[in-house]
Amino acid sequence: MVILGCVAGVRAAESDLAVLKSQIAKQHDVAVKRLQDWIRQPAIAAENRGFPEGADYMAKLLREVGFQRAEVVPTKGKPGVFATLDAGAAKWVGVYFMYDVKQFDPKEWSSPPLDAALVDRPGLGKVIVGRGAVNQKGPQSALLAAIDAFRAAGKKLPVNLVVVAEGEEEIGSPNISDLALRPDVKAALAKTVGVFMPSASQDLEGNVTVSLGAKGVIECELTASGLAWGRGPTTDVHSSLKAMVDSPAWRLVAALNTLVSPDGNTPMIDGFAAKARPLSADEKAMIAAAAKRRNEVQMKRPLGVKVWIDDLPFQQALERLESQPTVNIEGLVGGYTGPGGKTVLPHKAVAKLDLRLVPDMTAKEALAALKAHLAKRSFGDIDVNMTGGYDPTQTPASAPLIQAQMTVLKRAGVDPILWPRNAGSYPGYIFTQAPLALPSGHFGLGHGGGAHAPNEFYLIESTNPRLAGLDGAAMSFVEYLFELAK
Repeated sequence: MVILGCVAGVRAAESDLAVLKSQIAKQHDVAVKRLQDWIRQPAIAAENRGFPEGADYMAKLLREVGFQRAEVVPTKGKPGVFATLDAGAAKWVGVYFMYDVKQFDPKEWSSPPLDAALVDRPGLGKVIVGRGAVNQKGPQSALLAAIDAFRAAGKKLPVNLVVVAEGEEEIGSPNISDLALRPDVKAALAKTVGVFMPSASQDLEGNVTVSLGAKGVIECELTASGLAWGRGPTTDVHSSLKAMVDSPAWRLVAALNTLVSPDGNTPMIDGFAAKARPLSADEKAMIAAAAKRRNEVQMKRPLGVKVWIDDLPFQQALERLESQPTVNIEGLVGGYTGPGGKTVLPHKAVAKLDLRLVPDMTAKEALAALKAHLAKRSFGDIDVNMTGGYDPTQTPASAPLIQAQMTVLKRAGVDPILWPRNAGSYPGYIFTQAPLALPSGHFGLGHGGGAHAPNEFYLIESTNPRLAGLDGAAMSFVEYLFELAK
């Protein structure tokens, strides 16, 4: 099991660490129940489910572990939560939480996704299976367990905390600025040394990746309809009429085909990637070092893939992952989709897309490029509705927020893999861009999997000596808070 040691500088005495570690162990069952109860209280923005209860529950959890202030903040969409814990320390640290989760289909799960079942997983130990278990309620619960251990043990936190928690991360954070840039929240964040998001960052071999940023994203819906086009039906009609009636569904397919190369792998939207920043020499060196340490077979297995794009070797595939903007079809909806056939000519078809953005691209410019590209090709009638998204984010490796992570991990016997950016996205831009211009990143030992997928899980009691369970993850946050206090 991962063992964390003594801290120098702003000191945590061996006895303090021992007391906190013992307290975390004593409260293990409480922490497990906290996570299970939280999973059973879902908030799903895409389905307008669990609001405002999800925000109220988030505020309650923060108050219970010692935050003096935990306020539900209205936005133009789902409410956020703003909380502060003033321990009388010299430094303030920001924390980003999300209390919302992805949708789920119970038929695809081995146990009901809201049961938060505690089950044995071979090679790992006991895990909690449930929607939100690793993304993000498990890692966030580990941080809450760490904070609660200070409270229960009568120990003061070495730093003061500011938490911003949103309920729309899974729909692209369309209203994060209403929360983070509200004057009092912005003023509190401005006092911090940076903002981190709790993470379960260990892979199956115990490797930890320290990411220096994340791609940006646009989520949007493209809708082709007979009404907007002025051709084709304005209601579903019998498919025999295709001989004389235009099809909005085929029009949408034709428009989609212009967005990418014939193999679907390279964006072809005019001007979309014009400002995309190439990988630097330092970033290429990071990727080369990571390729030697990561297990390619292990990475492919849960993805269910046998080869990478263009049959690229591992290092080149990783370079592409880090450097390339993407245009992805999340889903296509049109006409009849039930069992068997139904001979209709649909009057409308919808494509759900996400576009990932690399540094120097912006969500605003990417959306404008998409609309202009379609209009130039006479597809201006296709409605483009951006449902969420934001710019990429980047933080230098030299930032104290990142250097503290490296120190804690190395002290724990983990040699971290430095990584240019997550290929996935989170709204770190709101912290790293003006007016806040703060460092931002992810941190936390622990392991989980299945984010956005069936049977999502988070490791609770580890039988793998390379991986931390819930208690070990909580202790990693104790160490990180002490290190940030230096």
